[in-house]
Amino acid sequence: MQLAFVTPPSPTASVELPPGVDYVRTDEQLLRLFSQLEGETLLALDTEAASFHRYEDRVYLIQLSSRTLTAVIDPLSVSDLSPIGRALADPAIEVVLHDADYDLRILDRDLGFRARSVFDTRIAAQLLREPGVGLAALLDKYLNVRVDKRFQRADWSARPLSAPMLTYAATDTHHLAELRAILSDGLEDRGRLSWAEEEFGLLEKLRWTPRENSDLDFLRIKGARALPPRSLAILR
Repeated sequence: MQLAFVTPPSPTASVELPPGVDYVRTDEQLLRLFSQLEGETLLALDTEAASFHRYEDRVYLIQLSSRTLTAVIDPLSVSDLSPIGRALADPAIEVVLHDADYDLRILDRDLGFRARSVFDTRIAAQLLREPGVGLAALLDKYLNVRVDKRFQRADWSARPLSAPMLTYAATDTHHLAELRAILSDGLEDRGRLSWAEEEFGLLEKLRWTPRENSDLDFLRIKGARALPPRSLAILR
């Protein structure tokens, strides 16, 4: 089954940008961004996909933050994303993510990008036995930042993206450097930083592994097992 591919937006299309967020939609803008990031030793990273809206998913947005700037990168418009791949592969740059597993897998699947030096704020929070390890809970607790959750399941394949959507996406990485520092200090104080580093090392080895299709995949759909035989046959 092949669904229609999303038409990339025109790089010159008018999109309202939220204050303080660079919306990168051309190769030239991406090169300019990485000239600004030259010499950085830490980059926060997140991605947005659209698995709730697309039969065949892919990376539809990439967010990057240093300690001083934040950018939202549109992979539907930027044809050469290799500067991102080179930054992730640089062992001198620590890549900070929250709940890194899926992001690292889809970056490997879609773009062949692999991170060499990872810090996962979710794993750090788990090792600190935080009662809430979601990013919104941690930002609220430690930085008094309230995250608007309206766009958690938004269709990131749609264009143009609204200003509130861009703001939401940018928030996912904008505060990660500061959160990482707080959690790292907590781990060190409790003698658990080496535990975290061991887990982060495992993340660096993650690769996309496609799941084999099964004739029984339809049973994974919610409510399938409660259907009568005829309805179940139709679903299959």
